[in-house]
Amino acid sequence: MANIEIRHRSTGAVLYAGDGESVCEVVAAAVQGGADLYGADLRGAGLRGANLGEAKLGGADLGGANLGEAKLGGADLRGADFGGADLRGADLRGTNLGGADLRWADLGGAGLRGAGLRGADLRGACLRGADLRGANLGEAKLGGADLGG
Repeated sequence: MANIEIRHRSTGAVLYAGDGESVCEVVAAAVQGGADLYGADLRGAGLRGANLGEAKLGGADLGGANLGEAKLGGADLRGADFGGADLRGADLRGTNLGGADLRWADLGGAGLRGAGLRGADLRGACLRGADLRGANLGEAKLGGADLGG
């Protein structure tokens, strides 16, 4: 086991530190413990299938991260950067993604029912097969997004 630190994306301050086999394990423990990971630097993190429901990850940098099949229901992801992230099949029901950067993210088959995507940037994102029923897409940028069924 290693001690893994989760740092703020711009200040470098330690937001959470814990022992674990992987970043995924430590992030999940932080979320389950109610840690506020606002602004966390999780670029390229391997979080596939992680249980991150109710996470406080607003303003976090998750660019290029693998969040496929992750459970993020009810999470606060306002203003987070998911540019180029893999969110295929992720459960994002009821999440707040207002103002999030989802450019070129793969949300194929993701569950976004009732998600708040107001003002989110989805340009170039893949939304094929995503469940967007009841999602708030007001002021969202969708240029070049793949909305095919």
